[in-house]
Amino acid sequence: MGMLRRCGAPGCEVLTLSARCCEHEHPRGRGLFDRLHTRIALVAAVAVLAASSAASLAFARTGSAAIGTGVVVIETNLAFQGGQAAGTGIVLTRSGEVLTNNHVIRGATTIKVVVPGTGRSYTATVIGYDVSDDVAVLKARGASNLKTVSLGDSAKVRRGQSVQAIGNAGGTGHLVSVSGKITAVARAITVSDDQNGSERLTGLIETNAALQPGDSGGPLVNAAGKVIGMDTAASTSSGFVQASSGDGYAIPINKAVAIARQIENRHASVKVHVGSTAFLGVEVSANQYGGSGAMVAAVVSGSPADSAGLTPRDVITGFAGHSIGSPAKLTSLVLGQKASSRVSITYLDQGGAAHSTTVTLASGPPQ
Repeated sequence: MGMLRRCGAPGCEVLTLSARCCEHEHPRGRGLFDRLHTRIALVAAVAVLAASSAASLAFARTGSAAIGTGVVVIETNLAFQGGQAAGTGIVLTRSGEVLTNNHVIRGATTIKVVVPGTGRSYTATVIGYDVSDDVAVLKARGASNLKTVSLGDSAKVRRGQSVQAIGNAGGTGHLVSVSGKITAVARAITVSDDQNGSERLTGLIETNAALQPGDSGGPLVNAAGKVIGMDTAASTSSGFVQASSGDGYAIPINKAVAIARQIENRHASVKVHVGSTAFLGVEVSANQYGGSGAMVAAVVSGSPADSAGLTPRDVITGFAGHSIGSPAKLTSLVLGQKASSRVSITYLDQGGAAHSTTVTLASGPPQ
């Protein structure tokens, strides 16, 4: 299908890949990482799910019931832009490993996992994520005895079968259920953002279930109550979604769980990032002077880039011994580093003079 955008002016076609609830809660700004304001949370998923396969002897003796339904609310703080966001998560383990979309936690400086209806909440850390497949795994600190979801087999999904979606619709903190059918399988979509970046998601499950802002990362459930997909996007008729007016898309659960297992096993790859995220502290754009390089659009105060003397409109031409041909190249190289690594940077100032410096990368928000 055609190109759809994460955000846009009212009236544009939008494919939301985000955790934002609505515009009045997270007003736009022109500061650093403004692009994060424009992501909108969408998607669905999950009915009351079966308990995990086996309880420990201690739980069995005390008769303690598992906590929650296997679906949690995710709340994030975006300190670099002064905003907040909300999404949904799928509980994979009783000890608090949670599966969600990468875009739900992208740019988050703090993350909280809330078990609706129980009064329980946990600070969460990011174990790892896959940007290109929009998958992330979190760990809720101190969690135990959480109810887990019952996983189905997405390879058996067929067009026309009934599904149910339960998620944090509207970012209210309450789980809401909607019903629909599978309308197609093996779908591919291209998602673009307001920074002219794009991601190609393939092999998706398409559904007509009415997906809502705040539901991103929640599961899509079949008639047997088993999770067959993780909802990740929906087409809408306006920039900031109030209700889904088009198709919804879910990542097949077999694929999402396979990525989650790779993350849990700490197997980093070109696509999968494990552990903390290296942070330089710049927002970059194409070189407006012409030629290669990544132009600095903004610098985070107190960041490694700020300490090194980089300023807006400088053009970064080299990083860690590699030539920088584009902003995407710089982003990729930074993400490939470990937090606390010392790396060299070469750049041109606004007057065209060449400079070189060395910085120690910090630990920053997931990308």
